[in-house]
Amino acid sequence: MASPSGIEAVSAEEPRDGVTNTRFLDGLVGYWLRRASNVVSADFASTVQEGSGLRSVLVSILSVVDANPGISQTQLGRSLNIQRANMVPLLSGLIDDGLLRREASAEDKRVLDLYITPAGETKLKEATAMIMAHEKRLLASFTAKERQTLIDLLAKITRAEAQ
Repeated sequence: MASPSGIEAVSAEEPRDGVTNTRFLDGLVGYWLRRASNVVSADFASTVQEGSGLRSVLVSILSVVDANPGISQTQLGRSLNIQRANMVPLLSGLIDDGLLRREASAEDKRVLDLYITPAGETKLKEATAMIMAHEKRLLASFTAKERQTLIDLLAKITRAEAQ
């Protein structure tokens, strides 16, 4: 029978075996994305964050700066979809910790370019090893093709949102 919201409800005749009716939610991509995100985030926090002291956003920043030496703060924020107001304190923390350094751009002194420090490279290398173990553990039941399909589909959702 339908509930007032139109969502199918379990009728009184159906057995109640202790399982909650989630039929409506079970068909929603957003529901499963949120649940998967909770699992991934909890495991990341208990392994990578506790082991390296870096939250996922900080690992992302270090990774992009490492791969793009001299990237501007603006370009970094755009590539990671981090608002300027949030980027400044994140970068300040990494700079204060000696993991990044900031320099005025040779082309435009108003622009600040970012570089990873040797300490940042070491910290990123440690975190990367933990992340790879974290991903391997979480995706142990996936084939390589399934893993790539998942990445492709999630990227497709992200790209669609950006348009």
